[in-house]
Amino acid sequence: MTTAETARALDIDGLLAAARDKTGLSDYGDDWFVEPLSVLTHALADEAKLSELGLDLTRRRLVASLADRLRLKQLQAEHPEILDEEVVVAAEICGLPRTGSTLLHRLLASSPEVTSTLSWETSYPLPFPGESPDAELRKKKARDRYEMFLEMAPDFGDIHTIEWDGPEEDVILLDRTFTSMSYDSFYWVPTYGLWLREFDQAPAYRDLKEWLQVLQWQSPHRDGKPWILKSPHHLTAVDTVLDTFPGCKIVMTHRSPTKAVPSYASMVGAISSQYSNDVDPKAVGPYWRDRFVTALQEYAVVRAARPDRFVDVTFQDTVSDPVGTATKVMGELGLPADREALEAYMERNQEQRHGSHTYTAEDFGLTEAGLEQDFAFYEKELAS
Repeated sequence: MTTAETARALDIDGLLAAARDKTGLSDYGDDWFVEPLSVLTHALADEAKLSELGLDLTRRRLVASLADRLRLKQLQAEHPEILDEEVVVAAEICGLPRTGSTLLHRLLASSPEVTSTLSWETSYPLPFPGESPDAELRKKKARDRYEMFLEMAPDFGDIHTIEWDGPEEDVILLDRTFTSMSYDSFYWVPTYGLWLREFDQAPAYRDLKEWLQVLQWQSPHRDGKPWILKSPHHLTAVDTVLDTFPGCKIVMTHRSPTKAVPSYASMVGAISSQYSNDVDPKAVGPYWRDRFVTALQEYAVVRAARPDRFVDVTFQDTVSDPVGTATKVMGELGLPADREALEAYMERNQEQRHGSHTYTAEDFGLTEAGLEQDFAFYEKELAS
């Protein structure tokens, strides 16, 4: 697709109108989100080199996110008690990608004492008209979407296990704010990523809290249970996370970036190839190296100022003793650990198919020696 064709298809006024037409609603509430959406759509047109299918999927995705914003405002107007829901976030797990954070998140979320965002509800967080409380329609759509995704990217499941009905990253809710690491992971949009580094994400996290309120309102079984959430995106806004959710702790999963960065570059390549036929892996690697250097430097500043809000977990501990590590983390969060539930999850996890993928740092325009130098400040912290 040409830049002009993509720009026309992703024209903001057209996207906003399409969402209004789709829902029959018009109230978006605070329009702060228009700025990030504008930056994103310009980057998609100028840089992403979307295929015809990629453009179609992307436009559908953006319109769906806008439609969800309209529906959220309508639901809040009809049920103002939603905004009275008290959201307690016990932890955001937010180390670099590929650091054992997914395993730790799913382990902690298996405890009956806590709750977490589930994959199907991050895709479809609002009730369908006339839907029963068991949300069977949304669950079916989520299963279908999951199967379609794996058809488009059959190797992705070997890189990252997906469970349509299991715990999932809350960043998918943030996608509806258009301030999310999902976008530069799915598309080559470096100007968007650079802009996001400087943007004040406080409005996005206010929205995230509202999405958690609406999920909690729909699920009485969540009453009184603290949330355990997870996404590497939160490394881009650590201070904002801590300000938005008083009492929340950052669970920082640590692994040498010489392993984590090429692994994430491999995953980004697998995802972005769904939307573009012209993905340059040797550009992907340096881009994410730079993003993560900045994120870790900023994290270190916040940590030094607010050390009591952090819990540390090493990748080695997570993979060598997952149940023991999860038990320890729950203790540091002041929550009870249900070893039986943790062990039951590990048994299910081991029964799932886990493939393998092969790559080197050089495949993504990086070298191990260069990564060691770039992240020397962080490796020094790990060794101390």
